Amino acid sequence: MFGIPGKQAVSMTDKAAKQIAKLMTKDGHQGLRIGVKKGGCAGMEYTMDYVTEVDPHDEVVEQDGARIMIAPMAQMFLFGTEIDYTVSLLESGFRFNNPNVTEACGCGESIKFDETLSQKE
Repeated sequence: MFGIPGKQAVSMTDKAAKQIAKLMTKDGHQGLRIGVKKGGCAGMEYTMDYVTEVDPHDEVVEQDGARIMIAPMAQMFLFGTEIDYTVSLLESGFRFNNPNVTEACGCGESIKFDETLSQKE
């Protein structure tokens, strides 16, 4: 496990927790797995996948009936992140307020992390 003992790797706003809990009720999902992968114009992208089975290596964060799992390779990149869910006239979706991001592309879909985090892998 990466991070500070007793402190969850990520947090969720009430809106995000409510949306994730709602998504969990579909098709027996155990929660959402959050990760990062190489891609996009800034170098990295967030991933979110439904989980039907909890991987014992995942960091599990639960709040108000919502459960997210953080893939092992993503834990150092996501530590301290707040997940929010926003709704507007044109779009709705999850937003990651991540203190580890040093740069983001204009569309907000691609991010870049501090180079020292990549070297810890």
